[in-house]
Amino acid sequence: MKKIFQKAIVLPLIVVIVLAIVIFKVKSKPPIEHTEMQYPAVTVEVITVKNLPFRSRTTAYGNVEPSVVLKAKTEVSGKISYIHPQLKKGESLAAGTVVLRIEPTTFEFSLGQSQADLTANQSSLKQLQVEETSARKSLSIAKKNLATGKKELARITSVWEKKLISRSAVDAEEQKVLQLQQTVEDLQGKLNSFASRKAANQAQITKSETVLEQSKDTLGRTEVVLPFDARVGTVDIENGEFVTVGATLFEALGTQSVEINAQLPVKHFRPLLLGLGKDAVNLQGSKLLQRQVDQFKISAHINLVGFNNEHANWKGKLIRIGESIDPDRDTIGLVVKVDNPYQNVIPGIRPPLLKGMYAAVEFFTPAHKMLVIPRKALHQGRVYVALDNNQLEIRPVTVLYKQGEMVVIKSGIKEGEKIIITDVTPVINGLPLNLVFAADAEQALATSALGGEL
Repeated sequence: MKKIFQKAIVLPLIVVIVLAIVIFKVKSKPPIEHTEMQYPAVTVEVITVKNLPFRSRTTAYGNVEPSVVLKAKTEVSGKISYIHPQLKKGESLAAGTVVLRIEPTTFEFSLGQSQADLTANQSSLKQLQVEETSARKSLSIAKKNLATGKKELARITSVWEKKLISRSAVDAEEQKVLQLQQTVEDLQGKLNSFASRKAANQAQITKSETVLEQSKDTLGRTEVVLPFDARVGTVDIENGEFVTVGATLFEALGTQSVEINAQLPVKHFRPLLLGLGKDAVNLQGSKLLQRQVDQFKISAHINLVGFNNEHANWKGKLIRIGESIDPDRDTIGLVVKVDNPYQNVIPGIRPPLLKGMYAAVEFFTPAHKMLVIPRKALHQGRVYVALDNNQLEIRPVTVLYKQGEMVVIKSGIKEGEKIIITDVTPVINGLPLNLVFAADAEQALATSALGGEL
């Protein structure tokens, strides 16, 4: 019993002593030295953000069409008596070439008749003028005779009053005076009628002249003359064929220029208008609209789809903007004109721009200073900025628009700041960086911003 009691006292005492020793050892031990841990510095490529001369550009597609297309139709009826030997599909003809003629005999007869009618009416007018001149002279003489007759009547009357002659002599003289007065009245009436007669004759001359000009015009329409240098399209007539008014003869395609109605998605049209200012413009009226289109100064480079060589390209000019939006494709038409599409043709390498060819039109705006960064530097609306202390900062930015491998920034970063253009793992604020300036990338970005022209 006594041994059990001793164990009950000794064991707890031993535990207390061991615990005290442990506590003493812990408290008397020097403090543990802590080593601060951090991420190792990451090597990244950076570029300096700059306001670069930037040309907005986009590509649209459309088919080549001649600027001028003549679909010749007959203006008179008749038998075709002549067709130019080269009036065949695909041939080329010069301006001023008589390409076909309709038998003119009937129209020449009509012209001769019109000329004869005019000559007859002109002769009638000359005859009236001669008669008028004669009537004026006759009237002048008749008035003199009347005056003389009145004097003689007055003398005879005075003699009769003295009872020296009979009354019959006076009556006879009065009769002569009345006859002379009647002659004067007749001549005056005849002379007065010449004005209306000449007016009627002049009207007939005018009518004859009009008919004559119509006959000349109709005769002229029997010949079809090319008004410009052209290539022949479809030909719908044969020599000796009788054609009626309005019948289709042939199609001629002008060679001076072609047009491409390039269809551009509406969402790609807005970047072409950036940098043109915010002032309101008046597009009412064709001259004002054309002036505004010219002020856009948008250049166009044309390449044929399927011709992958540096020679098959042309420069064009934007001349019109479509009047409506295609609701099915959500596109707007930009009409581009290309002059002299048949010049500098290299067989097999540089073809002429022919009707129906499918072309890609790349539009360029004038250069404007923009904050441009590579697209690979943008990460879901954020960029990685390298601060002056060589630490990473995640910065949200506002994108104005994207173009190919470039992004135009509206706000969020400033010119002169450095941004990272390589992948970073992990991405955390404050990550230490080793910076490598990518001069080649900056040069390539500046070149791309100008559309490949530096």
